[in-house]
Amino acid sequence: MANNYRLSRWIICTITISICVACRTNKAIIRRKKNMPKQQKLAAMFKKTPVFSGNFTGFELYDPQADSIIYAQNENKYFTPASNTKLYTFYTALKYLPDKIPALKYITRGDSLIFWGTGDPSFLRRDLDDGVVYHFLKNTSKKLYFSDANFRDKDLGPGWSWGDYQYSYQAERSPLPIYGNMVRFTMQKVTKTHLLSDSSGARVYPDFFRPYVKKSSTAENESNHQPLIKRGIDNNKFQYAPKSDTTTFTIKKPYHYTPQLVIKMLSDTLNKPVTYINRKMPAHAQTLYSVQADTVYKHMLLPSDNFIAEQLLLVTAAQLGHSLNTKWVIKKMEKTYLKGLPDKPQWVDGSGLSRYNLFTPRDMVWVLQHIRAQFNSDKNLFKLLPTGGRSGTIKNWYAPRDGGPPYVFAKTGTLKNNHCLSGFVRTKNGRLLIFSFMNNHYVSSSSVVKKAMENVLWYIHEHY
Repeated sequence: MANNYRLSRWIICTITISICVACRTNKAIIRRKKNMPKQQKLAAMFKKTPVFSGNFTGFELYDPQADSIIYAQNENKYFTPASNTKLYTFYTALKYLPDKIPALKYITRGDSLIFWGTGDPSFLRRDLDDGVVYHFLKNTSKKLYFSDANFRDKDLGPGWSWGDYQYSYQAERSPLPIYGNMVRFTMQKVTKTHLLSDSSGARVYPDFFRPYVKKSSTAENESNHQPLIKRGIDNNKFQYAPKSDTTTFTIKKPYHYTPQLVIKMLSDTLNKPVTYINRKMPAHAQTLYSVQADTVYKHMLLPSDNFIAEQLLLVTAAQLGHSLNTKWVIKKMEKTYLKGLPDKPQWVDGSGLSRYNLFTPRDMVWVLQHIRAQFNSDKNLFKLLPTGGRSGTIKNWYAPRDGGPPYVFAKTGTLKNNHCLSGFVRTKNGRLLIFSFMNNHYVSSSSVVKKAMENVLWYIHEHY
């Protein structure tokens, strides 16, 4: 009996000690987890998220106040930035363009007014134009002559998809854009198909292009899976394949630039003759200014307008007294305001349509820091950038989960299998951090990538 009693007490003591040790061990593990550096937690989020670990992802989180990198992964590797390239266009414009966009260069000679375009994207564009250029040309008593001798660029950029020339996101570059270099077609409800009528079929704006639209065979169009309205790559012959529809919708198609087309459009719009002349622009040509630059920047950044981005680099060339050429402006920036970049980028266009563009995440953080320095308040900068849950290309993403104020202000960049986001994240503690998220070569949908990014940025907002 005594032996059994001692054995029982030994077993009970052993079990009690084991439980106590286990409790202390668990508490120690919990304490270690609580004290785990936030950077390690961020690293764990990247490692355990399949879309990050299984594909090519770069990230940098920078604290401008402390001038220190909080966390980085593949930050020095090159990525296709897509429309994150527009941040470099934005920075270029901030450094070189005045408060109003240069719209025309012109000289007067006797009874003649000769003018050259600067690439200003706002002329006769409904959401931008302030009427300055129109009234200047309309009200002059002089004979009008247009020259594009200062345009030294290609209508489509290097590395652009040649098959996308007829889609609205790839409008051509030109010295004097009119209507955003776009034709708008409104497809109306039809019960019996008609072409270009006032009550059914397709309505065209500007009306100038109505004669350029021809009916094609619906059956042939649908069998080849062709778009409803298509245009040849080197002409302005729009083929329209009418078909019955129960909805009304609008589509836009770029037109093909030629100087002859421009003078016809101007003559029609101004209701006065405009003549083409191939004349070199003199250095003493005067400048006519149009809309506020901030208005143009906002229209570029919020919806990620490729056309405006491309034209702004041409406008910059004009402002600097050079012929309109994108490559020249980029080289100018690389020799001046981009000399301090951490990594030399491969930058070829203004919009990011080209897959030739290559930037690193830390290049994106660097340019954001320098963009911010151009503004006297973050508020003035953030009203130009897409805002999480509220505006622009991230209106449906990065909304505060607690119903609080916006915490993400950033520029998106998306091409097939590529999605990037670079900008600013405001934390719960009031810190403003700069980040760049770059994702290339994923095969999932972009929404899967965005969801994973959203989780990371919300964690940063909550814990930093």
